Amino acid sequence: MNENKFSLVDVSHVVEEGMITYKGLPAPLICDFLSREASKKLYAAGTSFHIGKIEMVANTGTYVDSPFHRFAEGKDLSELELTSLAGVEGLVFKTTEAQHVIGPELFDGADVKGKAVLIQTGWDQYWKTDQYFEGHPFLSAQCAAFLRSEGAAIVGIDSYNIDDITDDARPVHTTLLGAGIPIVEHMCNLSALPRSGFTFYAVPVKIKGMGTFPVRAFGRVPG
Repeated sequence: MNENKFSLVDVSHVVEEGMITYKGLPAPLICDFLSREASKKLYAAGTSFHIGKIEMVANTGTYVDSPFHRFAEGKDLSELELTSLAGVEGLVFKTTEAQHVIGPELFDGADVKGKAVLIQTGWDQYWKTDQYFEGHPFLSAQCAAFLRSEGAAIVGIDSYNIDDITDDARPVHTTLLGAGIPIVEHMCNLSALPRSGFTFYAVPVKIKGMGTFPVRAFGRVPG
């Protein structure tokens, strides 16, 4: 396999006007701050620019959670190590339709230490539908404890939430973020990645005092 040749597989949703990511949170508002037409009077003839404006909550589209999302004393986005967000050896674990509650048995025999653990449930097929918000697959508390003890570097899922949203304690967020393991939620297109042999990237803007922000998540696949 020629390591100089590779493909990039996008596993993040497009952020667009009016899109609901999480039920009860507002959709992004995307507009002009300076339109091309208005900019024409500021520059030479034939020269124009566009400056856009977006208003959104941090939990929009495909996003990464840092420890600060859950813990006031945890690392915020600006403090996350790039080694946990970029160029991380990736593994994809595919669930079955019957696996609503995902337990540690999904990872039997796998070495997840230092890896990007991406969980493909197929729930992304319901994106932009009412079904997406109801009855989603999620990790069990035992699964989160396993990933923490085995040293996963970052954990992602293509579902509505990595936790059971009926459990207000949010044990998966608590366990993973408490161990400094970032979480990527609302992923998509994980079926386009191989099970292993790729590197994963999900880098947010370097913002101080914020725990969550959208990412352009992708896998770099050799060959």
